[in-house]
Amino acid sequence: MQNSKPSSKMFLDIVGKLKTLINEEGIKTGGKLPSERELAERLHAGRSTVREALRSLELLGLIETRRGEGTFLADFKKHQLVEVLAAFIMQQPGSLHDVKKTRRIHEVAAISAVCKMEKLRKMPVWEGLLLKIAEDGEVLREDVVREIIVAAGNRLSLKIWFLLQQYSLAPFGEMTNFHENEILGEMLRNLQKGLEVETLEAYEKWIELIEGDTKV
Repeated sequence: MQNSKPSSKMFLDIVGKLKTLINEEGIKTGGKLPSERELAERLHAGRSTVREALRSLELLGLIETRRGEGTFLADFKKHQLVEVLAAFIMQQPGSLHDVKKTRRIHEVAAISAVCKMEKLRKMPVWEGLLLKIAEDGEVLREDVVREIIVAAGNRLSLKIWFLLQQYSLAPFGEMTNFHENEILGEMLRNLQKGLEVETLEAYEKWIELIEGDTKV
């Protein structure tokens, strides 16, 4: 009796084609994917193979199926696989230290890149963050780092950073407090002036403050 279960090679081929389709059609997070029948036709694959691929992607949290509505692209930053992997990764001695150190390498590299380029230093986003701190008295920590990495123009670094900051259990999902705002203001103003050393010094103070660390 022939095994109807798709081979791993076939499965990976379907996942690759599906990724290409999502990119070509510009389907964003929350966007709806074509139906299983339509995918089978467009990807030239059997419906059972497509169904298995979709089921696996859903288990990984990369897509989500809503009864009566269809299948949608999920936010990879929020899926539970990150938490599951973190539970295993962090069991190894020194893992948390290594993850934090690697995450900070991406943050430092982005800050240095922005400081070195005048057009990046003059982007209005920095004034926007300073204004938000001054008017609201707080800003989302993740927004600050994310904008710096986005400005540096390295999309791969940004994707890696999102995962690393979750593995490192850094509290970037929280709003800044009064004590942080002065340091952040100093960091952003130095960044605008292109003062790399001073910007990095302020960054180190901020990270040590929110993580409660004195060591990398």
